[in-house]
Amino acid sequence: MEENKRQKQVGKVVLEEMSDIFMREGMNMVDGGMVSISKVSVTPDLMEARIYLSFFQVRDTEKLLEEIKGRGWEWRKLLGMRVKNQFRRVPELTFYADDTLDYVFKMEEIFKKIQEEREARNANKE
Repeated sequence: MEENKRQKQVGKVVLEEMSDIFMREGMNMVDGGMVSISKVSVTPDLMEARIYLSFFQVRDTEKLLEEIKGRGWEWRKLLGMRVKNQFRRVPELTFYADDTLDYVFKMEEIFKKIQEEREARNANKE
């Protein structure tokens, strides 16, 4: 379903503010890896913001995601202090792992295998 203009505006503000909060709280560099907010989608009633996190070279993404979810009330409070003059109500925050990066790496691996197989077939023909 397509997001309306207000959903996009709220999502953009949440993305910017939460990215800054993560940076200030030291959550962007964790466990020898990097955490970034890749996308924020907001429900049509603007009551929930779904925050998709991208993990790069983090050893235990499941554990870190649970830690972030466990501090959800704290993130919402920090966000509320920043956007109190922009939003009537601060949306509930739900965090999800964004597996787009994993998908991209998997697809690159598949394409690489296909290319190697083609090269091997062409070498056998000659």
